[in-house]
Order: sequence, then structure tokens, then C-alpha cells
Amino acid sequence: MTISITAKELAQIINGNIIGDENISINKPAKIEEGTQGTVSFLANEKYLSHIYTTQASIVIINKSFELKQKVKPTLIVVDDAYQAFTTLLEMYQQASATTATGIEEGAFVHDTASIGKEVYIASQSYIGANAKLADSVKIYPQSFVGANVSIGKGSTIHSGVKIYADCVIGENCIIHSGTIIGSDGFGFAPTANGDYKKIPQTGNVVIENNVEIGSNCCIDRATVGSTYIRQGVKLDNLIQVAHNVEIGKNTVIAAQTGVSGSTKIGEQCMIGGQVGFVGHVHIPARTKIQAQSGIAKEIKEEGTAVAGSPAFGYREWIKSSIVFQKLPSLMKRLRSVEEKLNLPNQKQ
Repeated sequence: MTISITAKELAQIINGNIIGDENISINKPAKIEEGTQGTVSFLANEKYLSHIYTTQASIVIINKSFELKQKVKPTLIVVDDAYQAFTTLLEMYQQASATTATGIEEGAFVHDTASIGKEVYIASQSYIGANAKLADSVKIYPQSFVGANVSIGKGSTIHSGVKIYADCVIGENCIIHSGTIIGSDGFGFAPTANGDYKKIPQTGNVVIENNVEIGSNCCIDRATVGSTYIRQGVKLDNLIQVAHNVEIGKNTVIAAQTGVSGSTKIGEQCMIGGQVGFVGHVHIPARTKIQAQSGIAKEIKEEGTAVAGSPAFGYREWIKSSIVFQKLPSLMKRLRSVEEKLNLPNQKQ
């Protein structure tokens, strides 16, 4: 689906100044290096500055801090922050493209005891269990499972193939992408005297607060007792494992392939890179930044700390250590040279 908007109309929306034809119109967004007539792009990174002279896009949103060295073909809309302005445009485009369907399609199963709000969409092949509660404007796409006693807040979207186990709670304006499973059993097993393992019942649930977005193929385990919490505004990338009784604080963001072991508590506004691994039962304070592929083996004490490495330690120290590590072969060569000059035994491995 496309939208049509003129440069003048767009500049009013994003509070920008026009250089060029204010009546030129666009109907879809594009990358600046792939822009064609009728598209709009943006330039927020000087790395891509050369593309402004070659792009065929009709409109480019550009930071006012950039100085152009020659005339350009597209109409420019100059703003303080081109990235934020383009995000506003993408939101408009997404809203225009979003389905407006409502109602229950043929082939969907909705239990007689389920509560369904106004303007709800339930696609074919979806399952809504006993006593489930879907608030107004919830959208459930094909082949999704909503278990018994699940509650989903107003305006939330459950994409195709999502499985939400019984008793879990989803807040308002949440987005859960395809393949994600919420509320599966935590990894709880007790060793027995004869060497096997007895399953520990997982009797809790998962609580996801408002404005959370969860990527594809994530697994969020229910608590053994109590709740696993994903707090307001959290953003999870694809392929993330969140174990039982974990709590992820408000507005924390986590990149793909991260694994969080049981009962770990992550504070607010943390930024966690991809492939980070957490041991269980540790506390991560607010505003912690963890570099990709780090291993968190112990509690982090101070808020606002940046860490890296496996096991992780202070980011600045990690940078210094990595430089030393790269120089180890030459340092070893120098050491052997000194040993030879001093007639010391050379302990070659």
C-alpha cells in the first residue's frame, strides 16, 4: 500500500524547511542509494553524504548541520534530526499499510467463555482459549494460540504463529512477532538419588507490560512461582531466551541471540548487545551497557556501567586488554630476544 504526500505537507508534519519544489509528491520511502522518482529518503549520517548527489529520490530529508558542496536533484527538507523525522514518516506509512480488518474469520476457534472487545480481529486458524480476555482493537493473526485465562490489552498485535500459554498477561499496545512463545515451562529439574531428574512444576506466569515489542522466535518462560516480568517499553530483538522468574526493567533494549538465565534482574534503560549470556540470580543495575558477546558471570554493582568481554569487566579496561592481547606475539618475540641476550633458558612450548 502507498501514500501520497507533497513536500509542503511533509515539511509541516516534520517541522522542516524546503529547498526546491514544494509541490513535488512522493508515495513511498526508500534508501537514499536506491531512491527512485516518487520516493522519499533521508540523510542523517555523513558516511552516506555522497549519495545525495546521485540519488533519484524525489525528496530527501537532511540534517541542517550538513553543508552541500554542489546542487542536488531532489527537493530537500531540512530538519534538526533527519533520522527522527524519517521515523515519523515511516510511522505514517506503516499506519496506512496496516490492516483495518475486524471481526472473527471463518476457521478461527473462540471459546464460549472468552471475552472479546470492540474492533478486534481474529484471523482464521487462530485459537482463543477459555476465559481469555482480548481488549478493544487487539489483532490476532493466523495460527496463533491464546491459552486459557490469557489477558491481552488494548491495541496489541499478535502476529502469526505466536503461542501464549495459559494465565499470561500482555499489556496495551504491545507487538509480538511470529514464532515467539510466551509462558512455556521454565528449565526446572531437581536431581534425584538415582541420578535422574525430577521436573519441578512451573506454576507461575509471564507478565508483559504496556508498549513492549518482542521479535520473532523468542522464548519467554513462565515463573516457577510468581511471574516473569517484561516491564513497560522493553524492546527485544529476535531469538532471545528469557528464563523463569527473570525481570527485565522498563525501557531496556536487548539485541538478538541473548540468553538470560533464571531469576536474573535487569534494571531500567539498559542496553544489551547481541549474543550476551547471563548466569542466573544476578542483578544488573539501571542504565548498564553490555557489549555484544559478553558473558555476565557476576553481579554488576554500579548504575550506568559499561562492560565487555567474557567474563565481562569494565569496557575501558577491556579495550586496553584487547590491545595488549593483539600484541602478545610481538611481545613474546621480544621476550625471547631478551632471554637469548641474557643467556636465560628459553621455555618454548
